Amino acid sequence: MSFVFFTALVAVISYIKTRKDNLSTENGYFLAGRSLPWYVIAGSLFLTNISAEQLTGLNANAFANGANVMAWETTSALTLIVLAFVFLPRYLRSGITTVPQFLELRYGKRMRVVSSAIFIYAIVIGFLPFVLYAGAITLGKLFNISQLFGTSDELTTWIMVIVIGVIGGIYAVFGGLKAVAISDTINGVGLLIAGMLVPAIALSQLGSGSLMDGFSILLTDTPQRMQAAGLTEHANIPWHGLISGVIIINLFYWCTNQAIVQRAFAAKNLAEGQKGVLAAGALKIVGILMLVLPGIIAWHLYQRGMLTIPFKVVDGVTTSVLNSDMSYPILVREVLPTWLTGFFGAALFGAVLSSFNSGVNSLSTIISLDIYKQLIKPTATDIETVRIGRLFGIATIVVCIVIAPFIATSDSLYTLMRTIMAVINVPIFAVILMGVLSKRAPAMAGYIGLVFGMVFFYVAHFVLHDDLGFIKLHWLNLVGLNLLLMLLIMTIVRYLKPMDTPYVQKDSKRVDITGWKHGKLAGWLLVLAFVLLYTVFSPLGLTSPTGSLLSVLIATAIGLGIMYGLYKLYRVFVASGK
Repeated sequence: MSFVFFTALVAVISYIKTRKDNLSTENGYFLAGRSLPWYVIAGSLFLTNISAEQLTGLNANAFANGANVMAWETTSALTLIVLAFVFLPRYLRSGITTVPQFLELRYGKRMRVVSSAIFIYAIVIGFLPFVLYAGAITLGKLFNISQLFGTSDELTTWIMVIVIGVIGGIYAVFGGLKAVAISDTINGVGLLIAGMLVPAIALSQLGSGSLMDGFSILLTDTPQRMQAAGLTEHANIPWHGLISGVIIINLFYWCTNQAIVQRAFAAKNLAEGQKGVLAAGALKIVGILMLVLPGIIAWHLYQRGMLTIPFKVVDGVTTSVLNSDMSYPILVREVLPTWLTGFFGAALFGAVLSSFNSGVNSLSTIISLDIYKQLIKPTATDIETVRIGRLFGIATIVVCIVIAPFIATSDSLYTLMRTIMAVINVPIFAVILMGVLSKRAPAMAGYIGLVFGMVFFYVAHFVLHDDLGFIKLHWLNLVGLNLLLMLLIMTIVRYLKPMDTPYVQKDSKRVDITGWKHGKLAGWLLVLAFVLLYTVFSPLGLTSPTGSLLSVLIATAIGLGIMYGLYKLYRVFVASGK
């Protein structure tokens, strides 16, 4: 009853808020009429990212590997700062609707078409099926669907995938971006409340009724699992991988991924957009409490026999490997009272819908504006363009429903998603970054860099398995190497065949691009929170008996100094205008 009530409440509020909106125009359907306030942008950014593939996959990684997997979340705060001050002002100044449109302005029409095709691949193959699958297994286990209806786990997954796909599609196809963003915000509040209750109650159970005793167990019993930076050789995310890979992947995700930045495109003005983006950065720091901590708690409960985790089944045969993907939904089901499980399930269902319908809406936008209106019918009216977007949205939903259940054969849900996306995300980001940093880089540099980046990473990771012959790299180090090689190649092309005249961005005058006056302060507060987090949960801090307040303060000061130095270096580079 609590599940049905909260889910229906979100749908009703979203309908009331959007029923008078004009969804027959491109601006109204794809960009919510450029009317979103900062809190809706923040909520929508947060919930589009926080879905079942995050909750299930990241907590599963934390269950298996410890706290170092928080890098995916914490570095998001840093990359959202980059979005707020580097990319978003340029996007809004151009008045664009899609990222490929920005690439057209910088490199030409052909680059818009090529990048559109790549984004379509990324959304259909590397994003939406994972959202569906993770949502299906999480909600299926949370409500014991298999036992309730007497169905097999495989059939249950198919049923849940179809349910999520159909309901999510209704929001995306018929409600437009504003319906998606409003439902995101409401569900985001619910998910924060319910998501924070899970680790609180679980810690209390671990500590035999005391939350603080439970937290003390995390710090004293295998404290290395609570260290934020991967300092061991076999860490899932080694500290150097955080720098060379995680931050780079997150720069693509938060700064150039259509499914994410489309919310910021719909801001009333730059100030509102920056507030929303930086608020989302703060939510990402807080979010580790429900995205990483529960997985670590589940591991300790399992070690004490207080939680039963099933073993992975491959081709019908039970293996000796724990199915860590089940750790989070089983933890939620075990620790929350029944009525709260329904409320949590509704919030999680909303999160799954958020990510799914956001992806569908963004795909519809790209196909309608960057493919249909560019290549097929340039004279299409707004009504025709919106109709095509809806038709392709429906087709996308069907394709993703078919693909999603087959993800079950993978070893690690979250890592598989990230590696598939790495084939295209770093090359796309490198091309956009080159266009921002260099005013004379020609389109040829972008094409050569794009092809080299995708081929190099695919061959090095999926064919050579990260072994380059003379050295074997962690896949995250390979991401950093790929970016450096791409930038080097594009820089060589830029100096051999520079543009005759430097690129000058024109102001479309569609959006007020006056920045938020407190933006820089908010940005540096996020940097401080990031550095403090990694210092406190390090051998210098709480996870070591030899740590001290002085060592934490010194390490924090050094970290802030490095961040400030990188910021000044960027400012000098951009000011050179080359």
